[in-house]
Amino acid sequence: MTIASNIKSSLPPADKGKAYLAAIEERFKTADKSLAGKLMADLTTIKYNDTRSMHEHCIEITNLAAKLKNLGMSVDNSFLVQFILNSLSPQYGPFKINYNAIDERWTSNELANKLVQEEARLGREGIKVAHYIQGAGPKAGK
Repeated sequence: MTIASNIKSSLPPADKGKAYLAAIEERFKTADKSLAGKLMADLTTIKYNDTRSMHEHCIEITNLAAKLKNLGMSVDNSFLVQFILNSLSPQYGPFKINYNAIDERWTSNELANKLVQEEARLGREGIKVAHYIQGAGPKAGK
């Protein structure tokens, strides 16, 4: 494996391997912090938009949480369930109401499985989301 020249030039010279690896570790601590911030922002703002399957959406959120865990920021399963529920589009409103009404708490995997079933049910019933965008309209005086 080789180190890119722009990274190599930013590291101090070292005679010993341990010192060199310590310098590399120190150099990338700030990168880990900024990556954790980006991942956390992605996790809290991600929305399901019906362009991919519900399974893919849940996997993406779970992967973001796993990446945060690798950076030392563990996301509790109950938080992960809430992040997934908060990311759902309005057509899943009845599903969220049902989840909040029951006493049982699901794991993120159980929630993902139930959401895939709900996605199939909505598809069978022909419920689709229409994305409506309205322009500014005609300008005054024209």
